[in-house]
Amino acid sequence: MPVKILVINCGSSSIKYQLFDMPEEKIIAKGMIEKIGEESSSFIQTSIKGRIELQRQIASHEEGLNFIIEMLIDGKEGVISTVEDIFAVGHRVVHGGEGFTKSVLITHEVIAGIEECADLAPLHNPPNLVGIKASKMFLPHSAQVAVFDTAFHQTIPPRAYFYAVPAELYEKHKIRRYGFHGTSHRYVAYRLASILKKDKRELNIISCHLGNGCSVTAIEKGESVDTSMGFTPLEGLVMGTRSGDIDLAIIFYLINKGYSVESLNNLLNKKSGLLGLSGISNDMRNLMAARDKGNARAKLAIDIFCYRLRKYIGAYMAVLGKTDAIIFTGGIGENNAAIRKESLSGMESLGIEIDDEKNAKATRGVEGEITSEASKIKAYVIPTDEELSIALDTYEIACKQHKNQA
Repeated sequence: MPVKILVINCGSSSIKYQLFDMPEEKIIAKGMIEKIGEESSSFIQTSIKGRIELQRQIASHEEGLNFIIEMLIDGKEGVISTVEDIFAVGHRVVHGGEGFTKSVLITHEVIAGIEECADLAPLHNPPNLVGIKASKMFLPHSAQVAVFDTAFHQTIPPRAYFYAVPAELYEKHKIRRYGFHGTSHRYVAYRLASILKKDKRELNIISCHLGNGCSVTAIEKGESVDTSMGFTPLEGLVMGTRSGDIDLAIIFYLINKGYSVESLNNLLNKKSGLLGLSGISNDMRNLMAARDKGNARAKLAIDIFCYRLRKYIGAYMAVLGKTDAIIFTGGIGENNAAIRKESLSGMESLGIEIDDEKNAKATRGVEGEITSEASKIKAYVIPTDEELSIALDTYEIACKQHKNQA
């Protein structure tokens, strides 16, 4: 049945949203509020009515969500006539721990479960919860659905998610690999199966989500079997400001040199990665421009980024045994042909051959194959759409609830 689904993503000081016509998968409005809690917050909305930008003080997420709803039903700028038009709300929730293996209808028990995972994602789950509680208050008639970033990775086997530390750390503190970007990896794998007109269970895929945060996932017959991010999003690839994999003894060494735990946490999460290596920027576009002008540190940062990605792709080819396709997605993965080419260079003997012309054309929202006809393993660019993935889950779960209540 045709309904409207609101997708909400609450960050620490922001709210992003999209309003969909479902099942047509049509976006009728999208926008964001940034700098919540500061003296001046910014609001942007793009819809079938056009684009509006406003500056005003928004003190809290609750106030922000209320303002978003007011703008959606506004007589001049709005796209719906009443809040009753919003059939369901889908919430992005970063961490679902081991308890949530799929998207779920939000109940008191689900809220309690998300709260229990808050110490695993202290920067993300609390604002996610604020968005859920505010939505239940302002849209009490709407079904509320939680879609977890970690859920897709709950199919990873113990040999891949356990760390080689005393078992009591898992038993007492749930120290294990959880993985992130699951909604994105799941969506692009689903999209590739649709493009190829195959069942997802017929495909083995290596999905590369490359943005400011980066992760790679090995997907076997539609299920995640390994992923580069771990207990937190810090592990794995070189990222915009995160270090990715390092020798953990470096931390102990630096503590002995006088660094505090807090300063090291900030250093590894916010001052490392491309930013730390280059000393210039965490933005790959800026680094490419600097490299082209002869900046050696920018070149080194890019080289390390591509090298680490190539290592993970090779490792996951060994994990899967047979690899059908490699997917590039995320801001860098979708738009940077040079990074895609450099990351796959030297892998011809493994059956991967880039087609330069195809690779150059796949940018700015264009999906398609980027490998040659002779390439045994195909590579594709597929723009991610986490919001649509959330809307699809929300639509399915909310319709099922509506049917059960009828």
